[in-house]
Amino acid sequence: MTDTFTLRVARLRTHGAMASAGLLALPMLLACSDAASAPASHLETPAAPGSGQPFLAPDEDGVWMSWTEPATVGHRVAVSHFDALADRWSAPKVVAEGDGFFVNWADFPSVQAVGGRLVAHWLWRGGQGVYDYGVRLAWSDDRGSTWSPPWTPHGDDTPTEHGFVSIFETGEGAWAAWLDGRAMIEPGGPMAVRARLLPLSGPAGERAAGEETVVDARVCECCQTDAVVAGGVPVLAFRNRTEGEVRDIHVSRWMAAANGGEPRWTPSVPVQEDGWVIGGCPVNGPAMAARGNRVVVAWFTAPEGEARVHVAFSKDAAASFGSPLRVDLGQPIGRTDVVMLDDGSAIVTWLERTAGGTVILGRRVAANGAAGDPHPLADSDAARASGFPRIARLGPDRLMLAWTDPARGGQVRASVFGLDGWTMP
Repeated sequence: MTDTFTLRVARLRTHGAMASAGLLALPMLLACSDAASAPASHLETPAAPGSGQPFLAPDEDGVWMSWTEPATVGHRVAVSHFDALADRWSAPKVVAEGDGFFVNWADFPSVQAVGGRLVAHWLWRGGQGVYDYGVRLAWSDDRGSTWSPPWTPHGDDTPTEHGFVSIFETGEGAWAAWLDGRAMIEPGGPMAVRARLLPLSGPAGERAAGEETVVDARVCECCQTDAVVAGGVPVLAFRNRTEGEVRDIHVSRWMAAANGGEPRWTPSVPVQEDGWVIGGCPVNGPAMAARGNRVVVAWFTAPEGEARVHVAFSKDAAASFGSPLRVDLGQPIGRTDVVMLDDGSAIVTWLERTAGGTVILGRRVAANGAAGDPHPLADSDAARASGFPRIARLGPDRLMLAWTDPARGGQVRASVFGLDGWTMP
């Protein structure tokens, strides 16, 4: 990272502090010293020129990355594994390829390591208009060399939007949650969040898929979802939408059967009542991470037109959250991601405008309000083509960042950062 890069963020910090004079009760914004650059090692990725939409998923040996890239006909979704010990990528493996992909800067494919299996998803177009597309899932038992036939979790067959998928694992197996637009077939119908247990085979043989379950019947139409399992409890985060167009971040928890009842998703509740009233989707979903019963959520909000990036912590598997902590420097774009460290603190990343352009920033925060310096991680762009930067733990003492460089048609890039420079007061 260059001195110019660091100074640009330091100037923005001063500007942000001056612009936030009415927010002196938010020590997260003002207590830090000038931004410091985090030492980084740039990685050449196996993604082809023109690639984009990276997603990171850690496993016990390193990190899996998925991405989209041009193919001879249409596009392909590919995966590769970065070995934390050998510090190298595996040869990329193709998950799916063809000319029917719904390729979108915000609604990107993903891969997850579920036990000894990989589960991936992508979006595929229907035949009845631009916003007729559905979710496809596949799984691999041989580290991506071969994949199951595509499977669709939603059975409605309506020519509507289905996407923004989160994949997570419980004691029952692997689940998928997604935004489901089947009710939008009627004018004014709402977008919903649904979830379902996947029909993955196991030691006992083939297993039937679970029933589709409505998690929340009215949510924001195009903000990402995220999911974690905290203390054995699956937690979904998403942007809710009220009749009055308040679009705050909510969570719902999958609770086991009690007193002879059925397991269920709890009614969703806000992480924090921001009261952001907006007449359209901001395309800026939440990010979550968990360790044990501890959960952290990071999100973008802009009540009264003031853009912010907030972080909130829970000690009880997302049954409740502490007061939000503001981490941005005054001009955030959002597009957050977050990881939790072993001591319960978190590193959150987001896009921020600066005097010299847009920067991917990272900051370490703790539930008690302590915050480290903001670290400029990479130059980026405010345009949609820059997508959503992703961050993941890489072994015990490093982080990996992946992002889309929109220059010259796009390219997935990655860097590795040590954790020793992310100190807090």
